[in-house]
Amino acid sequence: MAVGLAVLAGGSAAYTGWAGTSASRPVPVVGPNEPTGESAAEVPRPGAAEAESVRPAAPAPDDLPEIDYDPAPAGFPEDPDTLDTTALTQGLRPERRLAAYDAPGGRPLAFLMPAISGVELTVPVARREAGWTAVLLPSANRKLAWLPPGGFHTVPLHDQIVVERRPYRLTWYRDGVANSSWRLSLGQPGQETPLGRTFILGRTPPPEPVYGGVDIFALGAVPDDPDAVPTGLRGAHIGIHTWYHDGELGRSTTNGCIRLTSSGQRLLLEQLHPGTPVVVVDELPTPPPTA
Repeated sequence: MAVGLAVLAGGSAAYTGWAGTSASRPVPVVGPNEPTGESAAEVPRPGAAEAESVRPAAPAPDDLPEIDYDPAPAGFPEDPDTLDTTALTQGLRPERRLAAYDAPGGRPLAFLMPAISGVELTVPVARREAGWTAVLLPSANRKLAWLPPGGFHTVPLHDQIVVERRPYRLTWYRDGVANSSWRLSLGQPGQETPLGRTFILGRTPPPEPVYGGVDIFALGAVPDDPDAVPTGLRGAHIGIHTWYHDGELGRSTTNGCIRLTSSGQRLLLEQLHPGTPVVVVDELPTPPPTA
């Protein structure tokens, strides 16, 4: 599905526009656990002892902001495992407006919606505690949102993208097995590609010829320093895309985006879906076998 979203131009000062439809230590990648794929409503009812362990959710005021493509509200906690490359194997899809909290039983800060810019939202599940579920927060870097039980269902996530900044390498994993690696261009000094875990939010058609006629993945991540990017790119997200030539692979020339070859991007577009986890690290302890 295409997203009506803006992503960084990746090296030129051109603005990608609202194209589309209407609307610190890395560890080796491991194989996934088998996801349940159960809807929250289908999970067996807990016994009395288990029910008491679920922390209650404070009522959420109706005037809380909704999490959309703009920067997420402040106050959400840091992702403590942001550089962990262990594959996240479950995605969460809201079935209605969900209050997002800063901790299990904590403060409601915003609403997580079933869709962003007309595309169904799938966010990777990062951890669980006291009956609550933590997901990677859209439109923010290295942040989690905590959700109480109910109002969502989970889906399996089989794929993962690992980006290494030092060797300029992207590796696609499926079920913990490395399939392919590509040489990259990454963010220039002052506009470095953000470290940490994020995910594919959606895809958008190429708005300009410099993208080689290949669709772009919009990620949940945003520039670490929004004021460092050119004025025309303010409010855009980090993207994965190709370019009209491959002469800058292995260099830091983009505005923070992840740029790979046209053939690599086309393959990923065929294989990957919204919600696919992406983790950016400096370098893996051991190069993947596809390096």
